[in-house]
Amino acid sequence: MDDLLREFLTESSEHLDTVDTELVRFEQDPNNQQILRNIFRLVHTIKGTCGFLGLPRLEALAHAAETLMGRFRDGLPATQASVTLILSTLDRLKAILADLEATGAEPAGSDEDLIGALEKMSEGEAEPAPAAVPAPPPALPDPVVRELKPGEVSLDDLEAAFLAAPGPDDVAPGPALPEPAAVPATAEAPAEPTQAPAPKSAAPEAAAAEGEAGVSKVQTIRVNVDTLEHLMTMVSELVLTRNQLLEIARRHDDTSYKVPLQRLSHVTAELQEGVMKTRMQPIGNAWQKLPRVVRDLSAELGKQIELVMQGAETELDRQVLEVIKDPLTHMVRNSADHGIESTADRKAAGKPARGTIRLAAYHEGGTITIEISDDGKGLDLAAIRRKAVERGVASQADIEKMTDAQVAKFIFHAGFSTAKAVTSVSGRGVGMDVVKTNIETIGGVIDINTQLGRGTTFTIKIPLTLAIVAALIVKAGENRFAVPQVAVLELVRVDKTSGQRIERINGSPVLRLRERLLPIVTLTGLLGQDDGADIDSGFVVVAQVGRQRFGILVDEVFHTEEIVVKPMSSKLRHIPLFAGNTILGDGAVVLIVDPNGVARQVSQSAQAGSIPVDAEVEETEAGDAKATLLVFKGGGGTFKAVPLSLVTRLEEIDASKVEWLGGRPLIQYRGRLMPLVPADEAISIRQEGTQALVVFSDGERAMGLVVDEIVDIVEERLDIEITAERSDLIGSAVLRGRATDIINIAHFLPLAYDDWARGPKKSEKRGSTLLLVDDSAFFRDMLTPVLKAAGYAVVSAESAEQALAALQANARIDIVVTDLEMPGRSGFDLVAAMRGADPRLAGLPVIALTGSVAADAVERARSLAISDLVAKFDRSGLIAALAEVDAVTLAHAA
Repeated sequence: MDDLLREFLTESSEHLDTVDTELVRFEQDPNNQQILRNIFRLVHTIKGTCGFLGLPRLEALAHAAETLMGRFRDGLPATQASVTLILSTLDRLKAILADLEATGAEPAGSDEDLIGALEKMSEGEAEPAPAAVPAPPPALPDPVVRELKPGEVSLDDLEAAFLAAPGPDDVAPGPALPEPAAVPATAEAPAEPTQAPAPKSAAPEAAAAEGEAGVSKVQTIRVNVDTLEHLMTMVSELVLTRNQLLEIARRHDDTSYKVPLQRLSHVTAELQEGVMKTRMQPIGNAWQKLPRVVRDLSAELGKQIELVMQGAETELDRQVLEVIKDPLTHMVRNSADHGIESTADRKAAGKPARGTIRLAAYHEGGTITIEISDDGKGLDLAAIRRKAVERGVASQADIEKMTDAQVAKFIFHAGFSTAKAVTSVSGRGVGMDVVKTNIETIGGVIDINTQLGRGTTFTIKIPLTLAIVAALIVKAGENRFAVPQVAVLELVRVDKTSGQRIERINGSPVLRLRERLLPIVTLTGLLGQDDGADIDSGFVVVAQVGRQRFGILVDEVFHTEEIVVKPMSSKLRHIPLFAGNTILGDGAVVLIVDPNGVARQVSQSAQAGSIPVDAEVEETEAGDAKATLLVFKGGGGTFKAVPLSLVTRLEEIDASKVEWLGGRPLIQYRGRLMPLVPADEAISIRQEGTQALVVFSDGERAMGLVVDEIVDIVEERLDIEITAERSDLIGSAVLRGRATDIINIAHFLPLAYDDWARGPKKSEKRGSTLLLVDDSAFFRDMLTPVLKAAGYAVVSAESAEQALAALQANARIDIVVTDLEMPGRSGFDLVAAMRGADPRLAGLPVIALTGSVAADAVERARSLAISDLVAKFDRSGLIAALAEVDAVTLAHAA
């Protein structure tokens, strides 16, 4: 192929992609002359080059499109039909260019259909042009007709003085400028409006030309990709050699060559960075076609969809960029088809008619994070669960144990779809499995966060490059491994004598790290080698994949090193735990651990029950979220549970340390006296051996709940099946197949401290959504299960600002329960803001929680139409107040 033709094909493809994007922008902003000029110039360039190279078919199509663009410039309004026609023309041009590139000659064929339509549209609607130049604007000097105040000058004099002033670039035309200054001084007012616009319109043209010229000064050169790849390979080999030399320097004390070696290391690092930059491209290149895709889908599906893109300038490796282009397009199409509701459904749900798909990209700790989110209906997790069981992907028992995040990931299974109908856009269950495969191929992870009725966010984390990565070198057993530093959060030293030690639940090792249980795996164990008896000491590499956290226990940690990733041998690629191999500075070949593969093994073990902890953090709506519960044995061997978020610590104390004062058991705990309260009347505090305690604290106060045995930590959807009449229980639920009592902490707190209040009484279930506002996470976590047991879907907020945002975003909130004493904006401030907002928020009933009821507080509550004031720990009072509000609401509805 001729070099000139090859250059034309490359440039024309770039121009057409740009015109594609700019046309969609122009349709949304038809008065933007800068966009129109840019489109016209690019199409004109393509047409002229086609004529020069003797490509008549391409030239005729481009000429017809240019003619219609010229009519737009003359004032013809840009309609959806006209823009669609030009986009169809661009698609035809791209198809011809593809054939031209494949065969080296312009393909035969006729384009009279498109050319005729373009010409008809150019000629048939020329009349609206005069309407685009309305006469009234020049005849609107009425606001300036008033008499001038002393010291003021007229607009005409001001404009004349502005035109007469020399500009920074006006060297030659300088002397000619004073001449117009004399014109306004005469009585020839009509001549002024015709001459003044001329310099004004010329100025932007000149500025645009100057801007284009400035851009063209940045010199570029086209380099064959193979040349860049070879250069990158050589730099990788240089990095390996540098690492070997550094390893030799570590083992020898000879300092004569350490200075030049350091210089070599710096130069190698700079060279590596420079070569990496040649491979880096803005992610906006992968997004370029998405505005057109969304526009076409909006028309095809009859939906109003807006695409918002942030961080298009974020750069990543060209090789990575090529891999993620198709997955991004597919996910945006899925969001438009499945995620965004129809206009009628959105209005019925109280949402804006126009749906939004948002793309964001940003750097985060050596990786690129890409978020694709929509404000649509979210994933129907119940339908996904049913479909998974129907297809035999998982059993009903397994489904019940899974978190919502794990269930959502079923959409990545091949052929999995919950769509009721197959459309031309999606619904066949093909695509999301390819998306996940492509992303994991480049060492990335994909995560889902969905809220029913609120939307779905896909988060993709991918490495900046695939060639050279930073890794932590560790040793497990007799072998060394490289763990990509991107997945490493922290290192924790563990042994039997230190504060951090490995514990066991159901025989599986876990680490209690900052009040959270972390499942622990060993590399030797995952490889099926003999673990040995002692796995209680070493280092835990805390890793995170998506929202899943786990620990990898290793024997030694050496250092971090930039490694060159080499692909796995074909005989070893079936092992999911490794992503490749590398050569260290001492010449040893080590395997690179794949965090995704380890995470899958941990998830499978958790589902099988061997590891009782699932460390995935779910950010779903409170009504659909699962609760993490601590299960323990009370009196008579009964199982009881309490939300883990309320628990401060789990302790096993020496029974001899229990003291009795005034008939009450206490222990000295962390420098203070802590009262002990049995979880059940049948429990007696032991006199010898060890005693299990569940510690609760709020501020400086702490209480030890005496239990017989701590059993497990489970994550389940908390569904209270039997509401309790007893004050010490919220009710009963089935957890892991066992009937379990859910205890009411509000009952036990006053038994420890008299000024902690009490509560209890059941209430009938209702379908209302309640917003709970309190700055204390302890009180929010304590009240949430009580309110859920009363039949409310609970949404929580920790401040007035968060509460207002939740109220604006969630139209289903029916009632607000708020603490009055909060730092910053108080509960009174929140209610005042609600009453001054739109009618929906202004009319919402509010119940206020307070520690003390003063006369002025009652008066202010009455002025803000607060329905009731309830003592902060009075559970029965709160439930009764809610029942009263519901009764009033029903009476109004009737």
